[in-house]
Amino acid sequence: MVTGVQQVGIGVSNITSSWKWYRKWFGFDVPVFDDEAEAKLMTRYTGGEVHLRRAVLAMNMQGGGGFEIWQYKTRTPQGAPFAVLPGDIGINVVKLKSSNVRHSYDMMKADGGIPLSELTTTPDGKPTFYMKDESGNNFQFVESESWFRLRRKHCGGVCGVVIGVSRMDAALAFYKTLLGDSRVIYDNTGAWSGMPGSDNNACSYRRVLLRKNFVPKGAFSELLGHIDVELVECSGRQLKRIYQNRYWGDLGFIHVCMDVFDMEELKHSMAAHGYYFTVDSANSFDMGEAAGRFSYAEDPDGTLIEFVETHRVPILKKWNLYLNLKNRKENRPLPRWMVQCLAFNRVKD
Repeated sequence: MVTGVQQVGIGVSNITSSWKWYRKWFGFDVPVFDDEAEAKLMTRYTGGEVHLRRAVLAMNMQGGGGFEIWQYKTRTPQGAPFAVLPGDIGINVVKLKSSNVRHSYDMMKADGGIPLSELTTTPDGKPTFYMKDESGNNFQFVESESWFRLRRKHCGGVCGVVIGVSRMDAALAFYKTLLGDSRVIYDNTGAWSGMPGSDNNACSYRRVLLRKNFVPKGAFSELLGHIDVELVECSGRQLKRIYQNRYWGDLGFIHVCMDVFDMEELKHSMAAHGYYFTVDSANSFDMGEAAGRFSYAEDPDGTLIEFVETHRVPILKKWNLYLNLKNRKENRPLPRWMVQCLAFNRVKD
């Protein structure tokens, strides 16, 4: 029922400049929606108050999930009141796919002005590197073989996240239930090579990478590709919760969102294992040009996982052409040409 990482929510203070930065460096230049509305169903995570927000869902059409770039309009978004360290509880890193990590590294290093780690390797021996965006959020480039339309050897969309957890066994049980058919790629304990800040303390990190391989099921599965969820348990210091005493939508990685086929069945399946939705729109929820049913669950540490069952997406905004999926019963991918039409909405700088 989970068919890919649809997007990662990123709370920002200036959505215009942040999206321009993500277009330039990461190629997230195709908006699925650009919506300004009150987040009425999220008061559980916004201090009991309804807040106005603007959100843009931007995609990289080479393949992978998108960014939901999110800004409060009725309050000043808050950053963490402490220095977030690797392994703290919550989303630490967003993984971006590359067809050639070394090439991506050389390109970004040549452009200059971006904080990059050294080129290093993952515990399973694959090349990788880390970098920070203009707000200090951590991103990791990893090699991927699941592409929708590979056109330039630099950067694709989101293929996964790194999440800090307090109890590995409990976290593994939750994410294995969520992903369904997944496998462990590595289970490694020791240093965290290349991760900014990991060499500034005497911590040891247990890192477990779960992967749900690409399966051609779900309308947008061929665009989204495989799913990586890397869980990190840090020992050697007291851990902090990245969003402790802050709101959903404040600065940083606010959630990871999974694309879903059959939300109702997912709800019952999760509940059967003792995991429950904390928010559920129940019916189709309007997000400007797009619409769908959305819900949220918390992992054992309270990290927010969003689920979206897409009901409507704009294909050609200029001609008010929309794709209606609400009553679609089959679970096979949409024709590639149809998904590729999203690129007609590309924003060019």
